Amino acid sequence: MRFLRLFLSLMIGMQAFQAHDYFLGLLALVLLFQVATNVGCCGPAGCVTPTNNKNEGNIEDITFEEVTTKK
Repeated sequence: MRFLRLFLSLMIGMQAFQAHDYFLGLLALVLLFQVATNVGCCGPAGCVTPTNNKNEGNIEDITFEEVTTKK
């Protein structure tokens, strides 16, 4: 993702320079900032949810009963 952002920031930056467009220049700077600091929209950890399992030690045996219909 960093290389993609770097490529996009360079391409958008060149286009902004050629077109004298300040909005595209700002977009290129934001993408370049994300490349330099290794952050994205969700931060450096990405959109990861925590995987804390509270019942790790409380494993119980479950018994299953087969249910059939009478014919």
